[in-house]
Amino acid sequence: MSGSLTRRRLIGMAAAAVPAASCGRIRSLLPSPPELVPFAVPSGSGDARIVHFLNRLTWGMAPGDFARVRAMARTPEEATARFVEEQLAPESIDDSYARAACAPLEAIRQPVPELFEYKPSQLDDELTRQAVIRAVHSRRQLHEVMVGFWSDHFNIDASKLDCQWFKAADDRDVIRKHALGKFSDLLRASALSPAMLFYLDGRSNLKVSPADRPNENYARELLELHTLGVDGGYSQRDVMEAARCLTGWTVTGREVKLGIGRVEFRPAAHDNGPKTVLGQQIAGGGGPADLEALLGIVTSHPSTARFIAGKLCRWFMADQPPASAVSAVAQSFTSSGGDLRSCLRTLFSTAEFPESQGMKIKRPFHFVVSALRASGAVTHAGGTVKRALRVMGHVPFHYPTPEGPAPDGESWLATLLHRWDFAAALASGKVGCSRIHPQRLTDCAGGIPQLLSHCFGRPPTADELAAAGATNEPLALALAAPAFQTF
Repeated sequence: MSGSLTRRRLIGMAAAAVPAASCGRIRSLLPSPPELVPFAVPSGSGDARIVHFLNRLTWGMAPGDFARVRAMARTPEEATARFVEEQLAPESIDDSYARAACAPLEAIRQPVPELFEYKPSQLDDELTRQAVIRAVHSRRQLHEVMVGFWSDHFNIDASKLDCQWFKAADDRDVIRKHALGKFSDLLRASALSPAMLFYLDGRSNLKVSPADRPNENYARELLELHTLGVDGGYSQRDVMEAARCLTGWTVTGREVKLGIGRVEFRPAAHDNGPKTVLGQQIAGGGGPADLEALLGIVTSHPSTARFIAGKLCRWFMADQPPASAVSAVAQSFTSSGGDLRSCLRTLFSTAEFPESQGMKIKRPFHFVVSALRASGAVTHAGGTVKRALRVMGHVPFHYPTPEGPAPDGESWLATLLHRWDFAAALASGKVGCSRIHPQRLTDCAGGIPQLLSHCFGRPPTADELAAAGATNEPLALALAAPAFQTF
């Protein structure tokens, strides 16, 4: 064991010391990326439905996506229905290239105790790179979009205390594992995640003596941010009672030499008296079962169904989603027992969903990865990408407060100048660890008008076409254009 740990420590030190060399090392280990070949682009209003579904179920259209979905069936309605079902079953989609691209990111795949053999900076770098690489290259696009959704919903600042190590396990074992599963399973996994126990002070929620007051941090966010919502009908008394249910759960951190990251229940530190949460009685003497009782109460509460449905509709539909769509998704949440695939299937089949085209503005992470996808980039998400996200204030896993980064695009409009800079750098080949071929992309699209149609999801206007014709870098102009910022 000690030899293995020493080897990993040396690998970690070497990787941290020579980050510039890592892209070449990664490239040498990868299979050849899919070849850029001629592809059809949207050419009229009849293609709008397919473009809309691609824009919302993925991190952005890549070359060939439109033609692939259009070929799934005779009509756009049938094609998009099949595309939804395909994406709701990610386990049936071959994702070997994205998996291979992430394979050299060794540290974040380690068991929890061994994460502490690596420097936090390496884990942080690998987490960011994985998020970008998978968003750009994964064929399981809806899964990756939902990973982004739940990462915001169960926000953890990876710079806080031992979250510097534990967030890697949280991303892998909580968010990615349950992104399209049952909400109850996801919520329980999050509640007992070592990273969450550190981030919201759950590990300090102990009642050893009668004078001890439970730590309410996690209980408050559980009700306000993770389940019922701020207007979900809970009271301060409910927060206090929920905190009592959660006493005794803790996790070992760097203070121990063996067993780091072990989540455990300490009976002597638990408030074992009777409790009442949201009007429901929890009998005394339940011990660790109090956690299960609490999660069952909040998961099945009608406010949770409405809150999660509202957030899903805002994410996929509009910043102010129609009440009828929220109601339909909430009903699906309740009837399916919180099955997330059922909720999404309902959302995408609402009459309101196709009507929400162009009603959202991309946030910085979305813009960066959609630009990489649209340009046909092969990326290993090096330092240039992370710096671009940092200057725009949207590096994954680094929002400091529990509510997570602003979900609406308008809150990020101050980043437009930085987006233009990134578009120019990408089109001119100055984004490190990323390769694109603008002329080949233009040729494969069929020319500059078709390149703009690919980027915008519709034929360009006369003004857009004239602007593209007046520049030597039409791809940069397309990626910086207002039409590319909305979806």
